[in-house]
Amino acid sequence: MQRKFLSGLALMLILNLLIKPIAIFGIDAEVQNSVGSAQYGIYFSLLSFSFLFNILLDFGINNYNTKRVAQQQKEAVSDFGKILVLRGGLFVVYALVSFSIAFILGWGEFEIYLLYFMVLNQLFVTSIAFARSYFNGMLMFKTEAFLSVLDRLLLIVFCGALLYLPITEEKFKIEWFVWIQTLCYGLAFVVAFSLLLRKTGVPKLKFQSKFSVQLIKKSLPYALLILLMMIYTRVDSVMIERLHENGKMEAGFYAQGFRLFDALFMFAMIFTGLLYPIFSQQIIQKKDFKPLLSSATKLLLGGTIALGIIAYFNAWIILHWIYDHDINSSVVPFQWLMLGFVGMAANLLFGTLLTANGSLKFLNSVSAIGILVNIGMNAFLIPKYGASGAAFATLITQGSVSAVQIIYSMIFFSMKLAILPILQFIGFVGMVWTLCYFVKVDSFLMFALVGAGSFAGMFVFGLIDFKLFKSILTSRGKEEISEG
Repeated sequence: MQRKFLSGLALMLILNLLIKPIAIFGIDAEVQNSVGSAQYGIYFSLLSFSFLFNILLDFGINNYNTKRVAQQQKEAVSDFGKILVLRGGLFVVYALVSFSIAFILGWGEFEIYLLYFMVLNQLFVTSIAFARSYFNGMLMFKTEAFLSVLDRLLLIVFCGALLYLPITEEKFKIEWFVWIQTLCYGLAFVVAFSLLLRKTGVPKLKFQSKFSVQLIKKSLPYALLILLMMIYTRVDSVMIERLHENGKMEAGFYAQGFRLFDALFMFAMIFTGLLYPIFSQQIIQKKDFKPLLSSATKLLLGGTIALGIIAYFNAWIILHWIYDHDINSSVVPFQWLMLGFVGMAANLLFGTLLTANGSLKFLNSVSAIGILVNIGMNAFLIPKYGASGAAFATLITQGSVSAVQIIYSMIFFSMKLAILPILQFIGFVGMVWTLCYFVKVDSFLMFALVGAGSFAGMFVFGLIDFKLFKSILTSRGKEEISEG
C-alpha cells in the first residue's frame, strides 16, 4: 500500500512539473503576447473575479469528501447523488451572486459574455475536483494524478495548435482562449465522471435538506477560510481594472508579473498539502512536530527567499524571456509580487499548521483583517500607481498576515525563538543578495549559475535537510495505510 501511494505521489509531481509549466508559460503567456496586455487584462480581471466566489460551488465539500471516502467508502458512495443535487443548487447560487455583482460593477456586454463561459468553467473545475476527491479517497492515486493535469494537457494540444500552427490567418482572440478552456474543462469533466461512474454506478439523484444542511455546517469553517484567503489574493486585478483610468492595460501588466507568482503558489501548495496530514496526525497524537516544522520552514522559506531575491534583481530579463510586450511596465509589479511570495509561502506553511490544529476561528479573523488591509491599500494606491500599487499592497498584506500567524503559532505552541536559525537565514539572505548584486545575468547560463549558487548556499547555511523528505513520505504513507 505504501508503495502504491509513493508511486502515485511521484506520478502526480512528475505530471505537474511536465504539464503545468508548459500550459502556464507556453500557452497562457503566449496568449497574452498574441492578444496584448489590454485584452488579456480584461480576461485576467474576469478570471480573478470568477475565483472570488468559487467557494460557493464547493463549501469545502471536496476536502471533507476525500476523508469520508477513505474512512466510510460505502456511505460516501451512497451519498453521491445527494451531493450532486446539492452542488447543482450551489452552482445556481454562485452564478446568481457572480452575475449580480458583475452588473453592479458595470461591466460591459463583452465582459459579461466572457463571464458566462468563465462561470461554466468554474463549474467544470470544481466538479472535476469533486470526482478526484473520490479517487483520492479510494487510494486510486494514478487516476487522480492523471485527472489533475488532463485539462491542461488538452489546453496545450488545442490552444497550442492555434497559437503555433498555421491553422488560421486571423489574429488570435481572447475569446478563443476562453472557448478552448471551456472545451478542455468540459472534456476533462466527461472523462472524470465516466471513470467515476464505472466505480460507483449511476447515482440516484435525491435532495435531502437535512443532509445538505449538515454537510454545509461541517464544511463551513473551512469554506469561510478559503473564501477569505481567495478574496485578499485575487481581488487585486479586479480593483485594478475598475479603479485605474487605464485599468485594462494595468491589469495586463499585473498579470505578467502574477503568472510566475501563481505558478510558484501551485508548487508551494503541493508541498504544504503533504504536510497537512502529518501535522494533523502529530498534533492529535501529541507528538513533537517542531523538528518537522523547523525543517519545512528552512526549506520552503529558504527557497522562496532565494527566488524572490533572484527575481527582484533580474526581473527585466526574466520577463523578457517570457513576454514580447510591455516588459518595462511589468518589471516593478513583478518585483513586488516575487518579494511578496515569501510572505505567501509563510502563510501557506503556518496556515497549514494552524488548520491542522483546528485554529480556524483565528485564521478566519486574520484573513478578514488581511482583506481590509489589502482592499484599503489597493483603493489608496491603485488610482495613482496602478499595477505597481496593487503588487506593493500584496507584499504588505502577505507579509503582515504571515507575521501574525508566525507570532501566534510560536506563542500557542510554546516555541522558543532560537538564535541559530535566525543567523542561518540572515547569512543566506546576505549571500544571495550579494551574489545577485554583483553577478550580471544576461543569459540562461548565468541565470542557472546564480540559481545553482543560491541552491548551494542552502546547504552551506543548513537550510536543506534531506530528513524532511523522508519524514514527509514515511508519515504520509503510514497515514494512507491506516485510512485504507
